[in-house]
Amino acid sequence: MELDKAIQNRHSVRKFSNKKPDWRTIIECLDASRFAPMAGNIYTARFIIVDDVEKIRKIAEAAQQDFISEAKYLLVVCSAPSKTLNAYEERGKNYYKQQAGAAIQNFLLKIEEAGLATCWIGHFVEEQVKDELKIPDDITVEALFPIGYEFTKSRRKSKIDLDRILYFNSYQNKKMKNPVRGD
Repeated sequence: MELDKAIQNRHSVRKFSNKKPDWRTIIECLDASRFAPMAGNIYTARFIIVDDVEKIRKIAEAAQQDFISEAKYLLVVCSAPSKTLNAYEERGKNYYKQQAGAAIQNFLLKIEEAGLATCWIGHFVEEQVKDELKIPDDITVEALFPIGYEFTKSRRKSKIDLDRILYFNSYQNKKMKNPVRGD
């Protein structure tokens, strides 16, 4: 699948079929996260693949989103921020969050390419997730991703038009200067 198609087709799925994906495919998709940009080349992202039905159910409760428990796998994305915080102090908080987002986006595009489905879950009780998966206190849980095959292809929601979010040289300036005429 070409990149533009993967970007345009990627969407959140909340209803999964009973078919169980091959876990090796998920790992292949996850491998793309290693190529995301990292501040100071300090890789902060960590991943936990969960296939234990009971653990997935408990994490679905922590997220207050029942559909998560329908997934055959759950990916938990974490950050180990200590080295980034040591290197960049207060700015390091921004960096490790951005790094997690970049790694996640690579993963999401590969999931789309592989024909799998997921949904980015950011709402959950972090302490419950940490307790269930024995995640240390100094590790931050960034997001949850239930993974499976989409039950039925859903209608895509339209995306915002580029001209509503693009500015030139200053906020809300909608016009690019013509380099020839200078206007």
